[in-house]
Amino acid sequence: MKALAVFAALLCACPPAAAQQIAVRHAEHARRVHGYARAARPIQIPQQTAPPQEAFASLPDRHPAVAAPPSDCDAQLGKIAVARPLGELVAPGECGAPDAVELDSVILPDATKVAITPPATLRCPMAATVAQWVREDIAPAATKILGTRLRGLENLGSYECRGRDRVRGATLSEHGRANALDVHAFKLASGATLVLADPKASKDFRDAVRASACARFATVLGPGSDEDHAEHVHVDLEPRRNDYKMCEWDVIAPVAQPVPAVQVQAAPIPLDQVPLPRPRPVMANVGRRFK
Repeated sequence: MKALAVFAALLCACPPAAAQQIAVRHAEHARRVHGYARAARPIQIPQQTAPPQEAFASLPDRHPAVAAPPSDCDAQLGKIAVARPLGELVAPGECGAPDAVELDSVILPDATKVAITPPATLRCPMAATVAQWVREDIAPAATKILGTRLRGLENLGSYECRGRDRVRGATLSEHGRANALDVHAFKLASGATLVLADPKASKDFRDAVRASACARFATVLGPGSDEDHAEHVHVDLEPRRNDYKMCEWDVIAPVAQPVPAVQVQAAPIPLDQVPLPRPRPVMANVGRRFK
């Protein structure tokens, strides 16, 4: 017992390397004296199950150890939008972005602002394209076609670490690269909210939105493309070979309701014009019966 106590004290007092040498010598001594040596038991580490890739989207590392200086994109974006630089987004796999910003609003040429609700987390080039789209295309179309000013954009989704259409194991969505935005509706100064998937909304305005989106973005998916985009319009800047673009959005017009036939009641006929019944024929032999 005293030997064991001394051995334990030496292990605690010695540095790790020396303690390891003492343990080896003790094992060798036990093998020579007793004919066996006790094998070291491995440390059992419980198996860690990695959470799915989507779980990291809500808490990305938005503050890297070395903050990147403002880029040329940040400087240009600051002239047309209110955006907060986030630096690098770090997430598992291919998720993340090297130059993310939080786009809060777009500044129109007259200095009024179009709010992005909620603020969108996007790569700076994507945020700049969205800001130019709102300034140069959407706001003028609202004034010209709807006769009112643009006040807001309803953001249904921006940065999120996930596969396409939220299918586990699918190809990474451009949302996972902070390179996509889902637009649900536009808010107007009149107080109205124009939902892009609403067939009753102005078709001329939705046609203008579609044409401008397909011209600026690499991908446009809306109603008619698939079930996942039946209620909003997805836009992104996914790079493709030969600058190939995908534009799939059917601007649905409201279905015309059939007009019920109106039954016209005929005017009453004046009494003096009512036709009288035809007179009965005179029977030739009526008088002969009474002779």
